[in-house]
Amino acid sequence: MTFSLTMPALGESVTEGTVTRWLKKEGDQIAIDEPLLEVSTDKVDTEIPSPVAGVLQKIVVQVDSTVAVGAELAVISESGAAAPQKVSEPVKAVEQPKAAAQTSPVAAAPVAAPTPVAATPATSGATIVAMPALGESVTEGTVTRWLKNVGDQINADEALLEVSTDKVDTEIPSPVTGILLTIDVPVDSTVAVGARLASIGVSGSTPVVAAAVEKPAPIAPVVTAAPVAADPVISKPSQPPVAAAPVVNSARPDDSYVTPIVRKLAAEAGVNLSTIKGTGVGGRIRKEDILAATPKAAATPTAQVMASTNTTAKSSVITSPLRGTTVGMTRLRKVIADRMVESLKISAQLTTVVEVDVTKIDRLRNAAKAAFESREGVKLTFLPFFAVAICEALKQHPVLNSSVEGDQITYHAAEHLGVAVDTDRGLLVPVVKDAGDLNMGGIARKIADVAARTRENKITPDELGGGTFTLTNTGSRGALFDTPIINQPQVAILGLGAVVKRPMVVKGADGGETIAIRSMVYLALSYDHRVVDGADAARFLVTLKERLEEGRFESDLGL
Repeated sequence: MTFSLTMPALGESVTEGTVTRWLKKEGDQIAIDEPLLEVSTDKVDTEIPSPVAGVLQKIVVQVDSTVAVGAELAVISESGAAAPQKVSEPVKAVEQPKAAAQTSPVAAAPVAAPTPVAATPATSGATIVAMPALGESVTEGTVTRWLKNVGDQINADEALLEVSTDKVDTEIPSPVTGILLTIDVPVDSTVAVGARLASIGVSGSTPVVAAAVEKPAPIAPVVTAAPVAADPVISKPSQPPVAAAPVVNSARPDDSYVTPIVRKLAAEAGVNLSTIKGTGVGGRIRKEDILAATPKAAATPTAQVMASTNTTAKSSVITSPLRGTTVGMTRLRKVIADRMVESLKISAQLTTVVEVDVTKIDRLRNAAKAAFESREGVKLTFLPFFAVAICEALKQHPVLNSSVEGDQITYHAAEHLGVAVDTDRGLLVPVVKDAGDLNMGGIARKIADVAARTRENKITPDELGGGTFTLTNTGSRGALFDTPIINQPQVAILGLGAVVKRPMVVKGADGGETIAIRSMVYLALSYDHRVVDGADAARFLVTLKERLEEGRFESDLGL
């Protein structure tokens, strides 16, 4: 039985759509609701999922073709109608890499002939590992590393490969227990969601031919090991003592893969990687293993620091292993770079700064933080106070809680607060949804949760989108204020400066003026001047300033 897939109505006024990309080929197996193609209209770009499970029998409309709503796009065979095509395709897939690997000598032709006979049963009974959908808006991913080689035994849920998208870097686990028969996508290749990555056979499979074809994959560890060994040479002059030797050794732990972040952390802490037993998947060394070993490695430098003042001055200088090196941008760094430049090109951005006296909040926080932490399970910092006040101000000034698409302005009915988080991979902005409906305890818990999961690379792509206003806390690193860049398509972002004590002129109860030590902070609001006028920004900041200086958060703290 066949099913005709037609162009859906993607909106009341949408009458046609353009096919921008097919995510499947003719003969591919498709699961129900699996993305099949991408379609663009004058209002939205979206993926069209398959309404049934089966085999893609025919693609009717080619890429870049525009058809009316209701037009036939493809034909899907629900059961085994297209099964013969499916069997023949894996045969070609096995022949091609074999021919490429052995050039094209005449002797290679007889080898290719018996291959399909042996490989077809294994391939037909294998489980296909496809690029998963790592979020609603994620359409493709880049393979950054294979953690297994062809022929390796692998358990269900064991990490198989690492994938990078424009929102998240993550490991892809194996869906089944078996043997890795083929690796279909090499490292640094970008493929669409749903594309075939590898095939896994049952434990009894013997992929001898496939293993020989794919054997170049193990070269990757050798390539990465060579340049890494050069890094410690750079840091060696900055540490004349013998203590620098372990860093050199740490660059060459057996054959296990160590991420650049872990290598950097180990180099800075003076930890010898060869002495660390990894607790990660397959014995991989993780950041937590380095942190656990750091106190032991730091014991000797501490004793040296106590020896003399001169030694203290020299030992306190830490030389980064990145000094004097050239590295390529990660996919995430490229995305961040592109979006920052794009944001400045799209909108007319400027920044307005106000100074706020948060002395009352400081006193209230000190009085309530012990009880708050006991009750809520998180520490009471200044951030929840600002978050609550921001959400209240956004309700009064919705122009700051809007977004722009083309010549349309959307004033959002909810406050989805993005919170900028500094990670080893780069700056990410997880979103606290419906922050305006939460009390201070709820916001504090949510911020702590998404921030922790973002740093641990456990945040989901969907949690990194959908924000309507962004909050960035550069004051946590001591900055007084900055001019943050707007997170498009939002129209504003607020930067929090460091809370510092300064002498200020204050009015007493009798109306007289005195000089007193106050806790002060700068709030820097960057906004899109296409939508937000300077007066709008000033009114928002005044509302925020008055709420914070008033300091009446007792009810929010349960006092």
